[in-house]
Amino acid sequence: MKKLTNEELERIQGLVTSFNKLKISLGDTVIQQNKLMSEIDEMKIEYAKEEEKLVKKYGEDAVINIQTGEINKENG
Repeated sequence: MKKLTNEELERIQGLVTSFNKLKISLGDTVIQQNKLMSEIDEMKIEYAKEEEKLVKKYGEDAVINIQTGEINKENG
């Protein structure tokens, strides 16, 4: 029966180990991405609620400068 040399075996085992670590890291990245996407969805909902409050208070034609808080009416 033929057998790999110790060097060949160690090299291939090292590559398999590295490959498996990378797959695990990729899986962790996907999990983190999904978590962030969920947080973004929640933030969009929260933003829409705040936007709705402002529309009710200042009108649909209000244009708010996000840096200064100034409110202008849309020309149209």
